[in-house]
Amino acid sequence: MRFYQQQHRFYAGVDLHARTMYVCVLDQTGAVVFDSNLAAEPDRFRSAIAPFRESPSDLVVCCECMFAWYWLADLCAAEGIPFVLGHALAMKAIHGGKQKNDRIDAHKIAALLRGGLLPQAYVYPKAMRATRDLLRRRMFLMHKRAEAIAHIQNTNSQYNLPAFGQKLVYAANREELHIAERFSEPSVKRMVEVDLALIEHLDQKEVAGEEDQGLRQAEGIGHPHRQAGPLAVRHALQERAVRCQEVLGELRKAEQVLAVVPPRHTWAKTVASGWSRSS
Repeated sequence: MRFYQQQHRFYAGVDLHARTMYVCVLDQTGAVVFDSNLAAEPDRFRSAIAPFRESPSDLVVCCECMFAWYWLADLCAAEGIPFVLGHALAMKAIHGGKQKNDRIDAHKIAALLRGGLLPQAYVYPKAMRATRDLLRRRMFLMHKRAEAIAHIQNTNSQYNLPAFGQKLVYAANREELHIAERFSEPSVKRMVEVDLALIEHLDQKEVAGEEDQGLRQAEGIGHPHRQAGPLAVRHALQERAVRCQEVLGELRKAEQVLAVVPPRHTWAKTVASGWSRSS
């Protein structure tokens, strides 16, 4: 786990929500110099921290890693303000407190930041966030598709019907087997039809998403046996370039960890020495 340990004149802890944000600013002695609940708006935040920014390195801003941190990170990057994203799972001081509210949380974030004990999460680059969010959503939908297929299999076994003998992941097999007609109970038949309709709908959305977003030929995504046109190939190359950037980002993170953490085992020393020679 990486901890932010750089020194600044002021430390801003932000307890961020979708529409509001509680901001607490500490000076180098730990005294509270600003403490207020604000609307989650760039102009309001920019005005609140303006008195503590005589030079670019005077202030550092930190918030917990939650779903709405994108705009705050982008604002700090545009303004040249150091930004730290706190690792939500590792911030035990916030989650384990007996008393918990926005004011206390913001103060504890600032205090951890000032003391060099705030565990950092990775601030994902702005250029790659949209692709990551798209892939996360695709994974969610594919899990739902797999659940529907598993439910059909379980229902078939529940009523002690013969095994399908073919994989239900393929549309041609589902059409050939006439799955819904196996069940005599109208309610069960309707339930299976709903599962089949959901699977068909998700398959159509998957194809449309691959064509629109250039995911058809990306490694590990989509269906490689489909023929792709020049536009899809170009999008696939762009996607792979983004993936290369992600890998480089992860390598830089690992390099920072190896530089900070002293090797305790022979294999760790070998990795560290090899890393320094390659860089």
